[in-house]
Amino acid sequence: MTDSRKIDAIIVGAGIAGLYQLYKLRELGMNIRVLEAGDDVGGTWYWNRYPGARCDVESLSYSYSFSPELEQEWTWTERYPAQPEILRYINHVAERFDLRKDITFGTRVVSAVYDEAIQRWLVDTDTGESIDSQFLIMATGCLSASKLPEVPGLERFQGPTYHTGHWPHEGVDFTGMRVGVIGTGSSSVQSTPIIAEQAAELTVFQRTPAYSLAARNRPLEQSEIAEMKANYRTWREAQRTSGFGVPVELPTQSALEVSQEERTAKYEDGWRAGTLVSILAGYTDTLTDQEANETAAEFVRQKIRERVHDPEVAEALCPRTYPFGTKRPCLDTGYYETFNKSHVHLVDLRKTPLVELTERGLRTSEREYEFDAIVFATGFDAMTGALNAIDIRGKDGIALRDRWAEGPRSYLGLAVAGFPNLFTITGPSSPSVLSNMIVSIEQHVDWITDCFTYLRENDIAAIEPTTDAEDGWLAHVKEVGNATLYPTADSWYMGSNVPGKPRVFMAYIGGVGVYRQRCDEVAAKGYEGFTLQEPLTRT
Repeated sequence: MTDSRKIDAIIVGAGIAGLYQLYKLRELGMNIRVLEAGDDVGGTWYWNRYPGARCDVESLSYSYSFSPELEQEWTWTERYPAQPEILRYINHVAERFDLRKDITFGTRVVSAVYDEAIQRWLVDTDTGESIDSQFLIMATGCLSASKLPEVPGLERFQGPTYHTGHWPHEGVDFTGMRVGVIGTGSSSVQSTPIIAEQAAELTVFQRTPAYSLAARNRPLEQSEIAEMKANYRTWREAQRTSGFGVPVELPTQSALEVSQEERTAKYEDGWRAGTLVSILAGYTDTLTDQEANETAAEFVRQKIRERVHDPEVAEALCPRTYPFGTKRPCLDTGYYETFNKSHVHLVDLRKTPLVELTERGLRTSEREYEFDAIVFATGFDAMTGALNAIDIRGKDGIALRDRWAEGPRSYLGLAVAGFPNLFTITGPSSPSVLSNMIVSIEQHVDWITDCFTYLRENDIAAIEPTTDAEDGWLAHVKEVGNATLYPTADSWYMGSNVPGKPRVFMAYIGGVGVYRQRCDEVAAKGYEGFTLQEPLTRT
């Protein structure tokens, strides 16, 4: 049995972040344990197997950049990869680099306590194992703690229920069933058209409509695959220095300084491009000026009206309570057209609120609906949920969830004052969910790995941010966020989807490239803003 005292780092999570962090720390010759709650690798792509699950970043960009050989040997089949293909890719990576041998599956971390006397983390799992390690790296994901709707009677319904974030691996056949779907975020937008193909009757319950753009997904041409493989190095550098981890041509004009005809033509180009950012990036002020944003929002609403035959249903599907882009837009294949089918119905919960689940279905303020199965597409306790689910205690026994009672506190989204040697990959107050996640994951993993090299070379046992550095970074994150329209929306970016959760803009909108430069500057100055501690004891 491995001596836990020889464990250099524990990584929690074996998704895209955890696997790359394991790979990088192995290169340093460190002794690593990865603890994963699931039965295999994949993270979000292991759990999210709902019908139609698909990435909203193009496959040729949504992939690791650390290995040129991997880039050349793997070939994607679709513009936007579906969950099975992404999971095959992640499995290929795990096998190619022999990563599974350091991963313990079916193991959930329940607590982690920092022992100041020995400068190590003491980690307990739900299997009864206790491990101690110098470093604790949380690769738990930003959208991995699912949530159910806040309505009475969840246990009453007699039929099967499913959450899109924890879909049965064997799949679900809804053929001939009366199905209710609660929620209209990304997982509902993707799954509703497919469920509608099977179900005898489908009723979608919507509280807040989404802005969804036509994905225009298609098989990839061999020529475009070959072109990307020939130019990957240049493309990767452009990703790293871009605003969202997706290189786009930067706008130079306000949406308000051009004619309506010119603006519409620009938005049409963005619509045909079929990407998350193509319309948002059309003008300089789409995310900072309400009037400018409304021009884009109304353009998308008009597209919804064109796609939905019933004017009343179309208007119900048109978002009006928040600016376009301030909740993550969706990409869809036939979502709005699904509501043209006679057996598909939309219930507007703003008009008739959801009251309770019953034995036979659910009840709104207007009537009861009977179902054979119910799907909860109700999202996640984003950014902080997976971290707060673990009892993490730093110096003086302070719990992370208590430290974050008024909102997450972090320096660069990487580390937390009072919690030495704890690192959070794509943690709150970093670009994370506002970016191409793989670009941000690789940047964080590389930074953490370089930090460990520095600590070893300088005989440093522990590192943690100062409170002043943390305060300064949070003030900057807030200032940049408040210069945009993001805080005006009740979104999961703000924690508004979880009752009682502090309403704080949890991501950094200053840009992937700008953020990377800031992190590099901190490291270049000997980890400015961090306290470095020598070993208290020698072994």
